[in-house]
Parts: sequence; structure tokens; C-alpha cells
Amino acid sequence: MEEDSQTEKFSESESPSDPLALRDPNEPTAGPSRPEYQRWGDQERQSKIPFKMLKGHNQAVSSCHFCSEDTKIISSSYDKTVKIWDAVTGTNIHNFENCHLAPISECSVTADSTRFITSSYDKTIKLWDMESGEVLWSFNHDSIILSCKISFDGKYVICGLDVENALCVIDAKNGNIITYVRDHHLKPITTCCFNPDSLRVASGSSNLDMKIWDISAKATLLTIHNAHSNIIADCCFTFSGHFLCTAAWDKTLKIWDVNTGGFRNEGACVTLMEGHEGSVSSCFFTRDASLVVSGSYDKMVTVWDVAGGYRKCTLKGHADWVMDVEISKSQKWIISASKDASLRLWNIENVDHIPLFVEYRKSHGFYRVQCEKCKRPFSLPQADEEFEPPTQCVFCRLASSKYSLPRSPDL
Repeated sequence: MEEDSQTEKFSESESPSDPLALRDPNEPTAGPSRPEYQRWGDQERQSKIPFKMLKGHNQAVSSCHFCSEDTKIISSSYDKTVKIWDAVTGTNIHNFENCHLAPISECSVTADSTRFITSSYDKTIKLWDMESGEVLWSFNHDSIILSCKISFDGKYVICGLDVENALCVIDAKNGNIITYVRDHHLKPITTCCFNPDSLRVASGSSNLDMKIWDISAKATLLTIHNAHSNIIADCCFTFSGHFLCTAAWDKTLKIWDVNTGGFRNEGACVTLMEGHEGSVSSCFFTRDASLVVSGSYDKMVTVWDVAGGYRKCTLKGHADWVMDVEISKSQKWIISASKDASLRLWNIENVDHIPLFVEYRKSHGFYRVQCEKCKRPFSLPQADEEFEPPTQCVFCRLASSKYSLPRSPDL
């Protein structure tokens, strides 16, 4: 059977009925043996974290999102296409071909999954109707669009530009510019995102600063100078809008308290370290903010326990940079997009119960603690002797901004 856009090659004795069905990595395989990387990449077999591989793009996959209540996945690629996938079967169910004249740098979906936006290195932005596939409007810029998002309520499109270091707010109804903020940063804007109420925008720049912009007031509410020590690649809000996660080329993620009334210019962040060996490209919070998932140029996806501030598990298998990541509303699935032209759909529903993870927790002395402030329980690894174990969860530590995190043990 020849390899097609959604499947890998099979031996004649294998059933082709669902080539992307979840498999136990320890399950015997009929027919001739094959190199392990063809099915399981370099994911450790004993971890038993099942995944599906979604193949169809022929160049780097630049972004990926769950949509339609986690039943579908949308992806964009440098091959100038957007693809819709069935999240249950992993099959490619619709293609938007020749969307742009140059690689698509990003796609973004409205909360109701009725429309999506694409941005390209051809300096254009397009708004699409998800059902009909019709282009509702197209907008040409004079400069390269480095980041582009549509608001949760579908009213606004925000983009960061490399020329004039500008932030541009566009009316999603007609593609007209509402606000053009020249020199919003000192250097080009590398990432931007809306908070859940669609009224504030976070933006990061290659000058290492982060800003929060109020769309209605047309004013900068907060500025975080030197947020990272290298270029800021991505950012995302918690569902409450109270906290912001930033990912950067300095191989770290940071969680910031950006509540307007409680922001502090110094120390109001927690750094998540020792999880990636390469530049961090992407980050995404779960709805309840209990987890953050990140992707990196080290080809790995990392899941972080936010309350405890430690790395929960690492997902290996991609053959090249991880460009984008997202976690489903159910918190059972992670989708990752890679420069290797594939997507991987990871099932982390039972990650706490796999033998490797149980053994890891035992060997590093994880224990449960009740936050002395909010009374919520959270887990911590055994800290080095020079660190005082925290008595508050990450969110309460951010509010008080006086605690140091213990070193995360190696997984």
C-alpha cells in the first residue's frame, strides 16, 4: 500500500481500516519489522503515551489549533495550504489550497469556529469562512506580518509588523484598519495575542519587552522591560486574563501576573526552566490554567504543572523543530506542529498513571501540599537543600512575589 497524505506504510498483514488508530508501543507487530522511528519516533516505549501522526503537508507546519469543540483540527503550512483534520480519526477532511503566494506564517480561529484568519510572508492577511471556504476579505500590508491573531469574539484582528515596529488592529467585519500604533515597540513585534475578553492585547518584541494594549482606550496598560534574555517567540493568557505566559529563545517560559491592579514591575513572574534544550517557540494554557504546554526547537513538547511550577512530562518524536502547540479543552489531547511537515496528536489523558511517570514521581520525592493562601492542593518535587520549599502555589506566589522556585529534577 503506497503512502498517502494521511497514512504511513503498512505491511500486508496490517489492517488498513484505521492506520492512525492509537497503538500501544509494546504491542507486537505482525509482518516484517520496521525501524521504530516510522511509527513511534524516539518516544520512549515504556512511557506508553499514545499518539497519532497527521501527514498531508509537504513543508513545515506553522500553526495548529483545535476547533469545533475539539472534534476538528486546523493547520497551516509553508506549503501555502490550510488543512482541516478529524480529531477522532486523524484523517484530512478538507483542504484550502493555494491560500497565499508565499508560506503561511500563522492561522487563528474564532471561538465559535466559524471563521479563521491566515497571515503569510506574501504580506497579506485573509479572513475565511470555515464552512464555505470563501475568502471574506483580504488585506495587503507594506511589510512582513510576524504575528496575527483573531479575537475570541471574532470582532478584531491584531497583527505585529516588522516595519515601523507597529501593532495594527483591524475590523474583522470588513478588513479596515481601526488603529495603527507606530513604534509600539523599539524593535519588530514577534508575537501578539488577545486576552479572553478580546479587549486587551499582549505583544512581545525582539527588543525583549512585553506590552499590554487596551483596544478601547487605545493605550498601553503595562510594560515589562527585559522580560527575557532573548527574542520572545510566543505568549498566551489564562482564561481569566489574570496571568500571561511568555516563551522565548532563551529556552525558558515565564508566567506573569498582568492583572492591571496588581501588577508589579519587578519580580512579578515565575520562570519555568530546565524543560527545553532549545529555543521555546510556543506555549498554551489549559482552560483551568493547571497546565501549560510548550514546543521548542529541540524537537520536544513539554507539559508543565503550573501550580507546582515544574515539568510534568516531555513528549518526543518530531524529527525537526516544533513550531506550535495547543491542548484541547478536555485536556486529554495535545496537538503539535513541526518543521518536519507533520502534526502529532498526543493522548495525555492517563499520563499520571503510566509506569514511567509513576516511577519518576517516586524517585524524585513528589509530595502534595495545600496552598496556605488559596487552600488548593498542588504537587512539588523534593527541593535541593538550599531552597526553602514553597508553601503557596505559583499563582499565589506571583501575587506576593517573594518566593523562589525549587530546581526541577531531570526527567
